[in-house]
Amino acid sequence: MILCIDAGNTTFHFGLYKEGQLIHQFRKTSRQQFSSDEFGVFTRSVLRENGIVYNEVKEIAVCSVVPDINHSIRSGMIKYFGIEPFSLKAGVKTGLKIKYRNPAEVGADRIANAIAGVNFYPGKNLIIVDFGTATTFCIVSGLKEYLGGVIIPGIRISMESLVRETALLPKVEIRNPGQVIGKSTAESIQSGLFYGQIGIVREITSRATSEAFDNKPVIIGTGGFSSLFENAGLFDIIIPTLVLDGLFIALQMNK
Repeated sequence: MILCIDAGNTTFHFGLYKEGQLIHQFRKTSRQQFSSDEFGVFTRSVLRENGIVYNEVKEIAVCSVVPDINHSIRSGMIKYFGIEPFSLKAGVKTGLKIKYRNPAEVGADRIANAIAGVNFYPGKNLIIVDFGTATTFCIVSGLKEYLGGVIIPGIRISMESLVRETALLPKVEIRNPGQVIGKSTAESIQSGLFYGQIGIVREITSRATSEAFDNKPVIIGTGGFSSLFENAGLFDIIIPTLVLDGLFIALQMNK
């Protein structure tokens, strides 16, 4: 089995692959500081509670956008699994042509999304929208060129900023309110968050398409909040596990 770990700013997303198929996934709220023991014990415990013996895991791959935690993750995997994890970072094989001025600036999660995208849709132009801590857009050509992207505050950050910087606005459940015009303060905030993201995604994908491509690209939604927009008509397909899938593919490429 292969364990893939997407270490984000807010959440860890774990995926366990067997014979190329994702058979189990789980999440953990991330903190900026934790020990290798905490991480290793948590991972082994969750696997055990799901009937998986830790030594069935033969390879581990990590995609991290938080440099401060990388040492604890690596040390925890070595100590509790006896495995030196593969890390998706600058210098490894990706199969992509990175067109950023400084390719090392592209986040590992965005690279993983692009790797999965070009493997699932070979020869197709792509726009990948990832709803995570930040909402990110990856623009990828059918020639496997990572052309660039867009980064905006994520939907949860937007809500927390609104609550923090105002005196009376409350924290609300992030959901589709069903209509644009809110009948309460909570509904008004939910409307702004939900329909605001829809408007942003439509505008950016439209402009990116006209700048980069001669025809409509495949638009992929992913990330923790992507399912919230499954009926919004924004995407050709939603693949919530895209980062994990790209990480798995990258591991195979670098053997």
